[in-house]
This record gives sequence, structure tokens and C-alpha cells, in this order.
Amino acid sequence: MPGLTRLLTPAAALLWGLQFAFLTPALALVLSGQFGASDAEVGLALAVYNASGFVAALVLPAHADRRRDYLTPMLWCSALTFVLAAVLALATSLPLAVVALAVVGGPAGVGVSLLFAHLRAHGATTGEVMNTRALVSFAWVAGPPLAMLLIGWFGLQAVVAAVGVVAVAGGLTTAALRRRGNSRPSAGTASPRTGSAGSASAQTPSSGSASRTTVVLVVAAFVALQATNAAAVAVMALFTAGSLGLDVLWAGIALGVSAGLEVPALVLLGRLSRRFSSLPLIGSGCIAGAAYYLAVPFVGGPVLLIAAQVLNAWFFAVVAGVGLTYFQEVIPRPGIASGLFTNTRRVGAIISGGIIAAGSALAPGYGGVFGVCAALTAAALVAVLAAAVAGRRRRAVPDPSGGLPASASR
Repeated sequence: MPGLTRLLTPAAALLWGLQFAFLTPALALVLSGQFGASDAEVGLALAVYNASGFVAALVLPAHADRRRDYLTPMLWCSALTFVLAAVLALATSLPLAVVALAVVGGPAGVGVSLLFAHLRAHGATTGEVMNTRALVSFAWVAGPPLAMLLIGWFGLQAVVAAVGVVAVAGGLTTAALRRRGNSRPSAGTASPRTGSAGSASAQTPSSGSASRTTVVLVVAAFVALQATNAAAVAVMALFTAGSLGLDVLWAGIALGVSAGLEVPALVLLGRLSRRFSSLPLIGSGCIAGAAYYLAVPFVGGPVLLIAAQVLNAWFFAVVAGVGLTYFQEVIPRPGIASGLFTNTRRVGAIISGGIIAAGSALAPGYGGVFGVCAALTAAALVAVLAAAVAGRRRRAVPDPSGGLPASASR
């Protein structure tokens, strides 16, 4: 990624992150405050929006993979985000807003997945992908507080307008990337570059396609990891107030510290990826996550709760950063890999409700929720290791026609 492209790519990541860091936390407020939606109607609208995003995250990247062009669909996603902002600003009825969320909003949110697919297709290293992911995380640290400030100072329309402005800026940045001739990768750049000779095998996807078993195991593992994070975030305020007897402000501080530490953790993981393959890094993240979930029920006050967020930040940085690149290693089609990874977050959020229900029944004070999260994290690590073993066995099977591994003969 030469010169100007090195600046354009981080700018695109920051802008795409800001678009939805503004929209996501404010959307429920917009629906209720501007359109008078009830709690049930807000829930239904968000469910429709997320369902549309789930489908779009599979369909649009698959189309981009076939055309080997990820930037043109990103331009359309920017345009759709602007249209969504315009509809939310001008519409006068809730049904029209919900239709816009379903038809326009879901596909608009796929842009950031396409950006990571574009990076992979153009030979970005694991470190480069994770540095870019760190910028998206930074946007999510800064975006929600900025959105709330805009709403507090200027009203709901201000944050909707901000989404539209950022969408235009993101579209212009994507257009600049496209003008530099990067919309279609050449055959020589389809495989990612390596950070060092010692990590070449870690950075290059396996030839051929992964087996269905491998893909299912990896997807299931990361759905579980995402679900544990979603469940732990959801009950943090309740745990802080109910079990520790602290003001709920401490829950916000703890989660803010974790989000802030995620950015340097991603940068560090990018550096470590030059020396280590994905599996040891995923292992370190799962161990940190399990340790965090086991430790939280035993913290006695705010100091230990804040200190434990170091483990939480490392865990989620591994899930968000190394997980994305690992999907791109296991699944040779960058668009499908990024889209599937994005959807693990959506499915995990759904499953998190079951984790909270089951954990609350096992032990009082939400300790059971964290215990279930620890067990699922350990199980997810086992599933990832099983997927790696299955993949190696598949590549080692001789091809009767030529004596090569089966995956190499296709």
C-alpha cells in the first residue's frame, strides 16, 4: 500500500467506524424521540435492522468476491448511509423509518467489512489489518460520547446530520482509493504479504477451500466468544450495582477503560503477528478472557474491577483483530470471510441473552453469568484448536491423482 494509500486507508477506517459509532448508540433515541416509538416498537425496528444487516453481510461481500472489487460496493454503502440519514432526518412516520432501516440501513453497514476484505485481497499483512482495526476501535471509543454531546447540545437531528456528513467524507475517501487503481487486485497481490520470513505460514491462507467442518468449528467458536463479551457487557452495570454495591458510574468507567485499552492492544497484536501465528495469539486471548470472567465475581471493589479490564481488553482485541485475520486465513474469499466474521457478533449478541438467563439461574449476583462465560471461552478455544487440526489433516491427505495434498490439487 504505497504513499497516499497508506493515509487513505486509515482515514477510511476511521470514517467508517465513526459512521456507526454515531448512529448505533443514538438510533433508539431517534426512533423514540423523533418518531414516538414505544419500547416494543424500538425493539422490533432494531431487530429488522439487524436482520437486514445479517443478510447483507453475506450477500454483498459474496458479490464483491465474484467481481474482485470491494471499493465500488463500499461507495454504494456510503451512499446508502447518506440516504438513511436523510430519511431519518426528513421522515415523519415510524413505518417509513423502519422500511429505510431494513432496505437501506442493513446494506449500508457492510462497508467496514468490505474495507477489510479489500485490504486482504491487496496483500495487507496481519499487522496492517489489525492497525486498521485499531482505528475502527478508536472511533467506537470516541464516537458514542461525541454523539451524546451532539444530542445534548443540538438535539437528535444533529447526530443524524453528523452521520450524513461522515458518510459523505467516507465516500470521498473510498473514491480516492478507487481512483488510485486499487479496486481490483492483481493476481500477484491476492495473497497477503508476510511480516517476516518466520511467520510466512501464519500469514498466508491455505490453498484451496477450507473444509465445511473447519469453517463450522471456527464460526461456532467465535460466535461463542462474541456472545460471552456481549453478555458480560450487558450485566456489568447490574453486577456493579447489585453485587459490589457501587454506583453504576463504575460500570461505565470499567467498560470505558477496557475500550480504551483495546486500541493499544490491537497495535501490539499487530506487532506480535510478525513473530507468532494466529493460533498462539488466539490462545492467549482465550486464556485472558477466561481469567477475566473467573476473576470478576471475586473482585471486592472498583480498583480490582478496573485492573481486571486489562485482561478484558486483551481478550476482545484478540477476538476482534486476530479473529478477523484468522477468518481470512481459513476462508480464502476475503469478502465472505469478513462478512461471516461480522455476523458472529450479531449472532453472539442474540445468544448472550441465553447466557445471562442460564448463568443467573446457576448462581446469585451474576457470578454464574461470568462462570458460564469462562466455560464457553474455554470451549471456544478447544473448537479453534480442533478446526486447526482438521485443516492440517485435510491438507495432509494425499491426492490419488498426483500424490499432492488434496487441497493443493484443486
